[in-house]
Amino acid sequence: MKRVSTVTVRKRLSYILIAGLFIFFIIDVRLGYVQFGMGKMLTERARDSWSRNIPFEPERGNILDRNGIPIAANQSAPTVFVIPRQIEQAAEAAERLAPVLNMSKEKLYKQMIKNSSIERIAEGRKISFEKAREVQALNLKGVYIAEDSKRHYPFGIYLSQVLGFTGIDNQGLAGLELIYDKELSGNRGSVQFFSDAKGRRMPDMSDDYDPPIDGNDLLLTIDTKIQSIMERELDNAEAKYNPDGAIAIAMDPKTGEILAMSSRPSFNPADFREVPQEVYNRNLPIWSTFEPGSTFKIITLAAALEEGLVDLEHDHFFDPGYSRVGGATLRCWKKGGHGSQSFLEVVENSCNPGFVELGNRLGKDKLFKYIREFGFGQKTGIDLVGEGTGILFRMEQVGPVEAATTAFGQGVSVTPIQQVAAVAAAINGGILYQPYIAKELIDPLTGEVSMRKTPVAKKRVISEKTSKEIRHALESVVAQGTGGNAFIDSYRVGGKTGTAQKAKDGRYMENNHIVSFIGFAPADDPQIVIFVGIDNPKGTIQFGGTVAAPIVKSMMQDALRAMEVKPRKNQIEKERTWLDPIMVEVPDLTGMTRNEIQQQMIDLRLEVSGEGTTVVQQIPEPGVKLEAGSVIRILMK
Repeated sequence: MKRVSTVTVRKRLSYILIAGLFIFFIIDVRLGYVQFGMGKMLTERARDSWSRNIPFEPERGNILDRNGIPIAANQSAPTVFVIPRQIEQAAEAAERLAPVLNMSKEKLYKQMIKNSSIERIAEGRKISFEKAREVQALNLKGVYIAEDSKRHYPFGIYLSQVLGFTGIDNQGLAGLELIYDKELSGNRGSVQFFSDAKGRRMPDMSDDYDPPIDGNDLLLTIDTKIQSIMERELDNAEAKYNPDGAIAIAMDPKTGEILAMSSRPSFNPADFREVPQEVYNRNLPIWSTFEPGSTFKIITLAAALEEGLVDLEHDHFFDPGYSRVGGATLRCWKKGGHGSQSFLEVVENSCNPGFVELGNRLGKDKLFKYIREFGFGQKTGIDLVGEGTGILFRMEQVGPVEAATTAFGQGVSVTPIQQVAAVAAAINGGILYQPYIAKELIDPLTGEVSMRKTPVAKKRVISEKTSKEIRHALESVVAQGTGGNAFIDSYRVGGKTGTAQKAKDGRYMENNHIVSFIGFAPADDPQIVIFVGIDNPKGTIQFGGTVAAPIVKSMMQDALRAMEVKPRKNQIEKERTWLDPIMVEVPDLTGMTRNEIQQQMIDLRLEVSGEGTTVVQQIPEPGVKLEAGSVIRILMK
């Protein structure tokens, strides 16, 4: 038997020891790396495997009017979640919870036993606080209530087609809610808690809260005061005329900012599912197209004045009641015609043959050049979806008859927003502005503005001199002509009536018109332009001056007061009829005593405040015209 020496044994033991130490060193290095190098990552993975998230939805950004008044906001609406692995006695829990959520216990039971980390109950979404308290009172393990919200439209139907609406997940589905959905939505947050493999909460680990980031607020150019006035008047028009539809737009002619916009039929954005799709999918002020009628004569007038082809005061025209063009007879609305008149009277009387003459002087090339310069036949570029372009004749189709009818607004098709933008250019000094309705995106926490729109002047279409002549002519239309029902004492209002037959299957319909009026004020310094179109009003004579002009008057006078526009004293005197009320000019009562006021013999009533002997203030101001019998408020010193 071979004997191993002690030295050899010692060597072998040394090798084993060294190898063992090396192995332990490797293990120690690995453990250190796992502990210190990978510790954070492995801890996060473990926390992820233990964690359960209950989502918290962000607040969708508010949509505000130009003064910061919310017109689309949020209401708190709790949502019910269940953690299936935490549910004890699922059948009993389902039986107790199902009646509170108005759902079948079988359906709820299936969700409670699912092999998932968390289940959101559809019937428990965006419930009332009363329902949420009922759910909490059940004290069921594994049933949670998370904060959520739903969209709220405090003004109901106001601006509905413009605002659009949101879905169950607060996602934008139409209108501005869709266009600015990304900016309004924000980012979701959550509450994170920890549970073991059986879904039981781990008592020694605190919950983590990741707050949601709210969406930006969207500030509009809309003025809710003017919008409320517009909605009120359209409601009145619906009740009075039972029309097939109605459209209204108010715009600042110097910037292109939309101050109000509405149409009928309308809907409440919170209840959009209750109306036909065509009601909420069609924003009529920018989508609908129709023959404009006489409101289009403003463009022909602007072109003729800019080209120096007419002198409104000194050039005259004889209207026999018709005009013969290319073998066709084009008739004036007044049977027998207006006879001899100046071209200013042609405008005041909305005389079709007179505008045929202006069209002839221009020629078709210049006429259509100006029509396109004013923006017709193309989109205005307003920041809303679904805008129409209208329809113009192709130049090769334009003969003498087509050119003549276009001159007085027949045979062409335009959108309401095109008309408003074009008339604004005609009366604001000659600049065509791009209409817009969204003004700013604002961080609700910091107030930082991430997007700001400013007026876009697209081009100059006519000179300031021509624009001034147009303002004067259109003020005369209201004071002396067909627009008399839009006249407002103490305010200088200009405008033009429109009455257009509707066509169906290539033929004009009998007794079915779109009647319209487009007005602006003050005529010397326009600050607002308003268009109203009423589709087939019932029970009345279908003329723009009869139906639409009084509606614009009501909107205009209240809007001017809301805008704090001061009355004008140098307006053109109205040509009055026996139907017009007697107007009295308010005298200056400042400094007078009661006895001196009584000696004035004014046909106005006084409402006196104060105990003094002399007048220190009066409302309205001197020079304003009121209906006889109206009230003047005076403050005595």
